[in-house]
This record gives sequence, C-alpha cells and structure tokens, in this order.
Amino acid sequence: MAAPPAPGARVTSPPALAAERQVVWPPRTVRTLPSGLLVVLVESHTIPKFTGQLMFRSGNAACAQRHAGLAEITAAVVRTGTASRNSRRIEEELRRMGADLSCSAGADSSAIAFSGLAEYSQGLLELAADLARNASFPKEEFEREKRRRLDELKIERSTPGFLAGERLRKVLFGAHPYAIVSPTPEHVEAYTLEALRGFYSAHYSPANAVFLVVGDFRAAEMLAEIERAFEGWRAASPSAPAYPEPPLAQGRCVQLVHIPGAVQTQVLVGNLAITRRHPDWPALTLANSIFGGAFHSRLVMNIREQKGYTYSPRSAAHALRDRGYFSVHAAVRNEVTAATLTEEFYEMDRMRALPVGDAELADAQNYLCGVFSLGLATQDGLSGQLATAYLNDLPGDYLETYRERIRALSAANVQRAAQNYFDSPNARIVLAGDREQVGEQAALFGDVAVYDAQGNRM
Repeated sequence: MAAPPAPGARVTSPPALAAERQVVWPPRTVRTLPSGLLVVLVESHTIPKFTGQLMFRSGNAACAQRHAGLAEITAAVVRTGTASRNSRRIEEELRRMGADLSCSAGADSSAIAFSGLAEYSQGLLELAADLARNASFPKEEFEREKRRRLDELKIERSTPGFLAGERLRKVLFGAHPYAIVSPTPEHVEAYTLEALRGFYSAHYSPANAVFLVVGDFRAAEMLAEIERAFEGWRAASPSAPAYPEPPLAQGRCVQLVHIPGAVQTQVLVGNLAITRRHPDWPALTLANSIFGGAFHSRLVMNIREQKGYTYSPRSAAHALRDRGYFSVHAAVRNEVTAATLTEEFYEMDRMRALPVGDAELADAQNYLCGVFSLGLATQDGLSGQLATAYLNDLPGDYLETYRERIRALSAANVQRAAQNYFDSPNARIVLAGDREQVGEQAALFGDVAVYDAQGNRM
C-alpha cells in the first residue's frame, strides 16, 4: 500500500491502489430434499444472526396474461395468516424473536424472506414453513391489500419515471409477459381469493423452490432443523411457461407519454439484450459500466458534468430470466430533450466504433470488482448474490470466478458487446413529458406515437 503523504504536503495525484484483497468464501452446503426443495446453506460466523430466503421460481410473468400482478398480491396476503396463526399472532412471534419477515414477488420469482438472531432459528423456520404450506388468505386482509394496491396505482400513474419505464417495457416486449410491469385498476378489482389460492397452490411448491440460508450456524444442524420444519411438504412443480417472442426491432421508433404541464422530460432509450446465462454477460456488464452504469461513466461526464442537462443519468443491463434488455435513462429540462438524445446516441456509437483505452478499461474493472466484493460483506449481500446465481441456474462457481472473468476481458470484448447490445440503429425511444413542449424534438428521431398516462393511444 502506498505511504500516506507527509503533513502539509500538496497532493497532486491520487495514491496508487492497493493490491486487491482475496475474497474468502465461507463454506457452502447444497442439498436437495426428497420433496425437491433445493437447500443452500452458507456459514457466516461474524455476527450471531442468520438470513433466510425461501424463493419460488414463479412471479408475475407466470400469470401476467390472465391476472397481471397476481403474484405480488398473493405474496402480500400470504404474509397475513395461516391455518393456525392470524396476522396478530405472526407479529407477536416476530416481535418476541426480534426478527423480520417479508413476502414479495417480482417478474420471475416469489419469496418469503426473514432474518433474526441465530438462537431463534427454529421458530423462524417453523413460521416460514407455515406460511409456505398453510396460508389461509383471510378475506379482510385480501380486501385491505386490494385497496392499498389501488392507492399505489394512483401514485404510479402520476409518476413520470414509472410511466416512461412502463411504456419502454411495452414497446420492447409486445405480447411477452415482461411487457406488463403493473396491473390496471380493472385488473386489481377483478382479483379473487380463488385466483390467489390457485396461484399459491400451483407455484408455492418445494420442487419449484430454493431455500437459501446464510448466517451463524453449523450446516449439519441447520439442515436438520429445515428437514423438521418442512417435513411432509409435497407438491408438484408447475409446468414451465411458454412465452411468445418479443417483436423484432427495425429502425428507431419514438413513443411519447403525454403529461400536460410537465416542466421536464423523462428520456428512456432501450433495446433487447441478453440474460445472465449468456456468455457475453460479463462483457456487457463491463461495457455498461464504462458507458453509463457508474458515476464516473462517459454518459455522466458528458450530459451531467460537461453539458449540465441532468443530475443523474444512468444506463443498465437488465437480466430477467427469459429475456434481458438494455436501457439509458435521464430526466432533463424540456428544452434539451433532443440534445440529450443526440449525446446519448453519440456515446453509444462511440462505444460501438472505437475500443476503450487501457486506463479506462482498468478503472471499470477495478470498480466492478470492488463493488462486487463490497456486496459480499454482509449476510444480506451474500444472500442476494447467491439468490441471483441459483434462481438463474448459473454455474456452481459463478460467484467465485466473477472477478477473474471481469479482469480477463479486453477492449475488444467490450467493443463487441457494445456493437451487439447497444443497438443504436434500432433503439426504442420513450419520452414522458408535455407533448406541446417536446413533440417537435421527438419527431427528429422518428415517427412519434403519443399515449396518455393510462396507456391509451392518443
């Protein structure tokens, strides 16, 4: 490590980086129980706590065509009661154990997650098992969740960032379930307890689940506790869904969500990309970091630092289980909407046309490896990384070899990833703003289709 500067000395350059620390991976035990439940146990004895995630490989996409958002409300109501525990008793047990427990769902998965002191592991495991097997779906809790979701939808429909993101997903994915990011009020009103129970019965299955536990325990003892808590749980795995192909992009198109009186515009550019299982994923991750995925990226330096168009532009490679996509986002003043798009496409095309320099490549590799290592420093962080690996059926050594694979990438790898997945010529452009203020600017980039905040074509 470089020596610190002498007191009073003028520092003209940052100190050299120290050697990268080796990640010491804790022991990992993987077992598949007779029920089909995959159990992953990771010992971490730094603090006397443990974190668990019982994750089911089914989320909103599995029911989007018939009941948009059904997995999400199912998870919320699962949390409220079982055949032997009402919501009050659940809260009392958690308070007595000093523990937290939540139920949630996303596009591709549903989860019962909990954390608490290791000495209460048996009680927490029993509670999680009861919710996974015996949820009672109380009618009054169901009605309360419906009202809460309807209130949330009103807020979403008044949020430009949400409206832009929703429109981008629709134009990218078409008839694919990933096009639906939120239900409509009509969807929510149509939910029934029978539909929730049907999703729960079909998808909350041990053969459809991964149980990941990280914390202060001995693996053999924890495995025995899990086997006792989930003894006798049997249910078949749901059949794999068949999803339609997203539409083929040919040329740029512009979609404008009209928000009367908006003083700024949400600018989104996107295209279909790849999932984490694709061999190009590390190169795309590195290319995205250089382009706009970090605060020292080219996009930030251009439209934030040099141009002053926006405070926090960003890009991201999004990996869903069946498909992936790439997006670029910025919230800008109305009058610089076209200029922002011009600079975004300039930076995308520069990444596609020219290899990055050695110093810029090394900085991005250091950044990604450092962020990855920091993400493993807590039980929650390690659990999250492992969840990503197991839910996406990644190789067993995916996490252990991540930094090695990032550091092995060359400038040519990054340029090829940009050429393949920064699809500037066929980009989908979404603007959420006032049509009167930005309509003419939008037309500079292609034919414009205009929608209202409810998603209706105007």
